[in-house]
Amino acid sequence: MKTIVVNGANGYVASNFISNLLKQKYKVIALVRPNAKFSPLERMKKVLSDINEDEKVNTDRLKVYSYSLLDKNFGISEEELNKIFNNDVDYFHFAASLKYDKKSMDEIFATNINGVENSINIFQKYASKLSRFFYIGTAYSCGIRTEVFEEKFYDNEPISAFRNYYELSKRYGENIVRNYILEQKLNGYIIRLSQVVGNCKTGVTKTDYGIFDFAKRLFSLSNRYSGEVVRVHVDPESTQNLIPIDTVVHYLLKTVASPSLPLIMNFVSRKSVKNGFIIKVLNELLPLTIIPLKELDTKSLNSIERLIAIGMSFTDRYTEINLKFNTSARDLALNLNGEFELNNREIGNMLGYFIENLSNRQKKIVA
Repeated sequence: MKTIVVNGANGYVASNFISNLLKQKYKVIALVRPNAKFSPLERMKKVLSDINEDEKVNTDRLKVYSYSLLDKNFGISEEELNKIFNNDVDYFHFAASLKYDKKSMDEIFATNINGVENSINIFQKYASKLSRFFYIGTAYSCGIRTEVFEEKFYDNEPISAFRNYYELSKRYGENIVRNYILEQKLNGYIIRLSQVVGNCKTGVTKTDYGIFDFAKRLFSLSNRYSGEVVRVHVDPESTQNLIPIDTVVHYLLKTVASPSLPLIMNFVSRKSVKNGFIIKVLNELLPLTIIPLKELDTKSLNSIERLIAIGMSFTDRYTEINLKFNTSARDLALNLNGEFELNNREIGNMLGYFIENLSNRQKKIVA
């Protein structure tokens, strides 16, 4: 069975992918940054324990390396890199900065553009010809376009074509991969993820990104302002494209098992969820009355609403969109028939799990 190499391995999607690879007896090599508190191995084992609700994961087939994305050879010796790439591998580049604002532009570009190129160069130098390079991009590299986002490459555009610098950097990252495919015969592929949420079967949600970041901010305010009525700048008729983590992992496992793949696949949901439904669920879960408004004059905001607006500096750009994606290449290559499509009940379960988890954590702190 082939070896799977993953960088940014302790991230939400990457760690869930690794957990399932190990259960299917793949050999996995995880590249993880150290931090001040934990070694890379400790970080990896901690996140695997967390996403599996403290159930033991067999890590006998897991090897963890400390790495630095921007360093020559990732700061790993040539001897070790030769061991990592000793056999044919599928290499998944998950590493990314999720920052988005202009003041973080240098960090975003260093990680999401320079880091991709460094990763490809190391792969090209050490990997076999039959090894494959997978760049994990985002469906939001579509920018502000309103037409269907196809499973094809799009040229680089200025920041005015995007909602933020994160989206721009991920488009540029895709085109670095394209250039290496065309000019240096990189065996490379693009996987674009939409907003990844919890497990659609269990409701277990271990991410606080996107709608869950919004929910966390409202939960925090609801503790201080219980019973208040608050308006938020959210178009209730616009939608969020949410894909469950178990669906993403299912698709990734099919990708690993498929010998022939298209250059680009959009890992998105066929059906999107209305903002109005998400707000409805939050109204049921929180001691607030949240009123979503497509138009909201910032001058009319009260003090609580201003706090919410400040916290929505990122998510606000995604509250008035109805994105459309083509998935025909993905569906054909992975032989998909709409399995694991998300419904409103499952979104409600995820938000319920998430809010309950926040409440339990808060009780522990108080105790």
